[in-house]
Amino acid sequence: MLRNPANLSRRSLLRGSSLLAAAALLEPLLSRAQSTATAATLIAAPAGSLRGTVEDGVNAFRGIPFAQPPVGPLRFRAPERLKPWSGVRDAGRFAAAAMQKAQPGARVSEDCLYLNVWAPVGKGPYPVFVWIHGGGFTGGQAFAPIFDGAGFARDGIVLVTVAYRLGVFGFMDLEPLLGSTYADSGNNAMRDLTLSLHWVHDNIAAFGGDPTQVTVGGESAGAKATAALLAIPEATALFQSAISESGGGERVLTRSQAAGVAQDFSALWKQAHAGGPDLRTAPAGALIETQEELLRGSKLHFPFRSEVGGALLRGRPVDLVAGGSSRGKRLLIGTNLDESALFLGPSPKGPVKPSDLGNMPLDSFAKAMTRYASVYPAMSLSQREIRAVTAEEYWVPSVRLADAHAGNGGDTWMYRLDFARQNGRMQGEAYHSEDLGFVWNKLDPELAQDDEAKGLAAAMQAAWISFVHGTSPAADNLPHWPQYTPTERATMILDRASRVETDPNAAELKLWTGLR
Repeated sequence: MLRNPANLSRRSLLRGSSLLAAAALLEPLLSRAQSTATAATLIAAPAGSLRGTVEDGVNAFRGIPFAQPPVGPLRFRAPERLKPWSGVRDAGRFAAAAMQKAQPGARVSEDCLYLNVWAPVGKGPYPVFVWIHGGGFTGGQAFAPIFDGAGFARDGIVLVTVAYRLGVFGFMDLEPLLGSTYADSGNNAMRDLTLSLHWVHDNIAAFGGDPTQVTVGGESAGAKATAALLAIPEATALFQSAISESGGGERVLTRSQAAGVAQDFSALWKQAHAGGPDLRTAPAGALIETQEELLRGSKLHFPFRSEVGGALLRGRPVDLVAGGSSRGKRLLIGTNLDESALFLGPSPKGPVKPSDLGNMPLDSFAKAMTRYASVYPAMSLSQREIRAVTAEEYWVPSVRLADAHAGNGGDTWMYRLDFARQNGRMQGEAYHSEDLGFVWNKLDPELAQDDEAKGLAAAMQAAWISFVHGTSPAADNLPHWPQYTPTERATMILDRASRVETDPNAAELKLWTGLR
């Protein structure tokens, strides 16, 4: 389990949170994939022919390109559609991850716009689930072992995991530095994801998938990206349902903030490379080094996020959804009770710092803390800090996004994961990224010994599968899950004994009135 020693920032933990519960699974899963690949399978898609493998009755295709490599003259540019290839392309190996701070044993490359497909053996058509990994917009991988899609495929779903450019390569607006032809380049990663959905729409039928029944979802940064896709007109036409795990649609950069990030990056670059290479031709590793220096000293805790006010994303996703951008779609959304315990630690000492927040001004957060002390005087300071930081970045933005979507008549289901470990450092906490092991039904070795955890994992994956299949989220050992409305806010509390509550923590939600 990830820990939070003093020399690790919240950003560093976010980059690794997608792999929480996956490290212990890495070797077994890789060995299993190699030992169970019993035959080759060939499909002819509009993009070109592919040779994958059959593993335990599931078709698997890895490392499929969905765009031209964003390298050379395409660096910092919007992605370009991939031209169909001739011959048969081998799809038996994952492509490299997007450029990011080096992780042991991980391959990274600017040439990163690839996706992976797990599909049932059969004609279908099957519903499609497109998964966007998290990692604070500066890290993460589409091929983390926990995101192996075979389990979903065995339940009649075509599972697709997609990569996108990270950090300076996908989320920095270069217009202030390189001119108007780079306008809105801070949203190139969102264009990557939109183009991946175009690829799915055009090609997924060849894998047995139904392009008219596509669900897009993700966790953490992947959930925030999902919210942005709900607000981007070009993207909304390409999917019908969305899943948001620990996301929300509020935490974005304004154009002025994005310009400030670019100027700060430029200043650091010139200090390290006086008279050196142009950003467009510099070694990718050198850009990552400057990115890491920027992250250590930035005024914004998350300087790489979607930018609003440009051509692609005109406003905050939550505001655009409130205006009807997601009308007609289905949404499954929720958070974990103690998200911030992963970053602050289970017993934070305070005070909360700007680096603990998701770009919310500290003076605004201080007002929230004053309100918490008044409404919850019996809570310890540590408890109030965990609750307030969780609310600032994840819970309140998710409730507001659910309100916005349901307020336009969109079918909406809300959950909160309260399940906590019974021992260990994170005892008693339902922390950020804990949901991954449950949704993907791949618990870490400690939780795999807990019968109630195993039961909840089976139930959560079944509920997610039910939702992707086009019905309400449901499982045999969960109570009836009613739809969410802004007035009642019915919420499934996922725990050792799951239950439905109406408007849980209503008093806490009121504390955030007028704060953003």
